[in-house]
Amino acid sequence: MALRDVIFMRRREFIKQVATAGTASVIIGGGILLIGSRSGKSKKALKIYKPKDYKAKIPSDKPVLAIAKNKDYRKAVATAIAVFGGMETFIKTGDYVCLKPNIGWDRSAQQGANTHPEVVAELGRLCFKAGAKKVIVVDVTCNAPRRCYNRSGIKAAAQAEGIEVIIPDDSLFEHIDFGNNSLGKWQVLKPVLECDKLINVPVVKHHSLSGMTASMKNWFGVLTGPRNRLHQDIHDNIAELAYLFQPTLVVEDVTRVLQRNGPQGGKLEDLITYDSVVVSTDQVAAEAYVTRFLDKKPADFPFIGIAENKGVGISQPPSDKVIKIDV
Repeated sequence: MALRDVIFMRRREFIKQVATAGTASVIIGGGILLIGSRSGKSKKALKIYKPKDYKAKIPSDKPVLAIAKNKDYRKAVATAIAVFGGMETFIKTGDYVCLKPNIGWDRSAQQGANTHPEVVAELGRLCFKAGAKKVIVVDVTCNAPRRCYNRSGIKAAAQAEGIEVIIPDDSLFEHIDFGNNSLGKWQVLKPVLECDKLINVPVVKHHSLSGMTASMKNWFGVLTGPRNRLHQDIHDNIAELAYLFQPTLVVEDVTRVLQRNGPQGGKLEDLITYDSVVVSTDQVAAEAYVTRFLDKKPADFPFIGIAENKGVGISQPPSDKVIKIDV
């Protein structure tokens, strides 16, 4: 038998043995061949998701929606929150707070593709003032994470207020089975699952598939995996995520709104500046209200009606529960 045949047989037997043992890789010819793993981790049963109650107990005399306009975006946020009795209405001493903005794109604050950094920073400041022990900001981006966090301005603005900025890696996700619904199994951000209070901080803008992305669509950013799956039956999936993740508070950034070429945008001429924020305890009410900033109506977006039918919220709160302030 030729020497090369002996080497081949030994190599083949070695690969067979390590594969049976569940080893992740083998050395061949000085290199590494990835052959997969059968570790216990991959066999671990997925957690069945149970919707968590992030909501605070709100006195019945408080509004459902507050809209504040000011060119100072921090002041607009603080003013709208004050209508509810201040952040102390939502955040208690010792709370672990997760801020979930949209940081999806490698775009500057002026381009309207991401939540404005001043909106995020002010929310963090108010949470600490109310007694939060820890405030984090996290999102699953579409473009390269570090570029998105840096260029959006969110990383620097958040850190200046003592907010912990978390750029997700594989260790930051939990394998979740959403059970008997259309979503199936996903990897979900652990901070969203573990925090005491969850504040949804989307930017409102045009989206080429759903028509609009705001608070409900923003939940796509708590998942990792083949998110193109979510674009199939997109309106049902948006509403389902809104049902599964009902936050403490929604703060919708309508400081500058991308009217077309969303969600990524890029051209300043595609924006209209409104210098406003919309704060709500009701995702459906907030979503229905912000459609006007795209010159649309709630009926133009099927996911709003689907979410309302699921009991997520109401699209038309009483007029005395809607407070508008031009600071």
